[in-house]
Amino acid sequence: MLFSRRLIHRIRPYFLFDKACAAAGIAALVLLAGCSSGGMKEEIVQLPPSFALPPATTGVLAEVAAGITAQHGEEYSGFHLLDSSFSGLYWRLLLIDSAVSSLDIQTYLWYPDVSGRLILERAVLAARRGVKVRLIVDDLLLQGHDQLVANLEAQPNIEFRIFNPWTERGGIVQRAGQMLAEMERLNSRMHDKLLIADGRAAVIGGRNIGDHYFGLNEVYNFHDTDLLGVGHIGTQANEFFDSFWNSKWVVSAQNLTTVPDEAAAQEQWQGLLDSTAEAPQLEQLPRQPKDWTEEILGEVDNLRIGRSKMVYDEASGDQIQQNVISSMFNFFGMAREQLLIMNAYIIPSQKAIDFLQGLGDNGVDVRILTNSLATHDVPAVNSHYEPWRDDLIKAGVELFELRPDAAIKPTIVDIAPVDSEFIGLHSKTAVADGRYVFVGSMNLDPRSSEINTEMGVFVDSPELAADMAAAILRDMSPENAWHLHLDEDGDVYWEDSNGILTEQPARDGMQRVMNQLMKLGPKDQY
Repeated sequence: MLFSRRLIHRIRPYFLFDKACAAAGIAALVLLAGCSSGGMKEEIVQLPPSFALPPATTGVLAEVAAGITAQHGEEYSGFHLLDSSFSGLYWRLLLIDSAVSSLDIQTYLWYPDVSGRLILERAVLAARRGVKVRLIVDDLLLQGHDQLVANLEAQPNIEFRIFNPWTERGGIVQRAGQMLAEMERLNSRMHDKLLIADGRAAVIGGRNIGDHYFGLNEVYNFHDTDLLGVGHIGTQANEFFDSFWNSKWVVSAQNLTTVPDEAAAQEQWQGLLDSTAEAPQLEQLPRQPKDWTEEILGEVDNLRIGRSKMVYDEASGDQIQQNVISSMFNFFGMAREQLLIMNAYIIPSQKAIDFLQGLGDNGVDVRILTNSLATHDVPAVNSHYEPWRDDLIKAGVELFELRPDAAIKPTIVDIAPVDSEFIGLHSKTAVADGRYVFVGSMNLDPRSSEINTEMGVFVDSPELAADMAAAILRDMSPENAWHLHLDEDGDVYWEDSNGILTEQPARDGMQRVMNQLMKLGPKDQY
């Protein structure tokens, strides 16, 4: 859960061995979690439906939201693009510290590293000052941490729920056995990421909670994108969160057979405080909660005003209802002049190629930025994307792939003093016609469209679209990405500020080996 030593991204093999993060994870386990093997109660109890508190009427977030409503109307919100790792972590801390009534966090992965411990610490402190905290975490990485989960659930003002849990809570062998026996159910994971404060402000995007997503890992960091919204978006986000909170796919931690342990909880808490106080990576961030009123009010004039619509896959019945993929292509289809897409994991189909071809035939300038093999954390995705490169280019798409040494690494991705070895792409964003924006968790691959739950937000705001388009075009520049072309023989080549490559770029030979091996696997699982 919040503290797991395994580095698994999504539900796929993670072929990046990260010694720094692994060491941090092991230390966190020893320090914070210990090793527990409990179980789930034989009869799972679904608690009566409960819902978000009404949006706060006091506090600085309520003040800003009220100002937006008074000036623009009830359906409007103010938005701010969180394009850098620093801004992604900074604004999460700001919202947590500024909440006066409620805090809701929903995430797929919550790592045991510096940022994971820092966000947990601030959430617990929010609960201790009276804020109602609700947490939904996917069960994929919760193995062995039932004691920690039970201790959090027992804290005043904290409720903890688990998405699609394993009933086998013991070792990895038991969990693997249950996975094989219940593949159809357990293969569905919650890929959504959301943070809501006071029902007035929300952060929506692709970032999990962990150092890779906040520029704090010494080996490998993701370039990711979030959207901060204040105003009506808070109400929309509450409705989405409540739909999961009350779903039968989400189980209260009260169903764990592990009972809270006050002595262990105290030891965990002190270990948490000690570890965040000593972390050198946090020198640019406030290690203690603070009053952020000045910072928030100073940003009001820079908010981009617009109307929003949240879209999400529904987990209300026995089967996940995949709504986001059709909404995404409806969004793409709105483009009449230009469509910019930045998406980390792309495995298209012929239907998608034909769709993009149709846009191009109608005069739409379509540009896509995704990962190169050199920036990929999951070679299997590249293995199944690779055969489609020439099809995308032939369909009229201008195709770009991120460089591991992109010029944005020291300023947008890494947070000093961290200087990572390389970076990868994790964003899922798009801009249509310089007016409409999408930000969310949705990758353009079979797992996101058919298996996992996904979510995102569409925003109608020319100013926000200009911000997002500028960021995407910056990332497509020759200093940051390769521009892919076809030569006279129809073979792909890569062009950037350093020249031309005729073989797909990779970090090392092992990446190339894994890229070939992963072609043997089923693409519909990635």
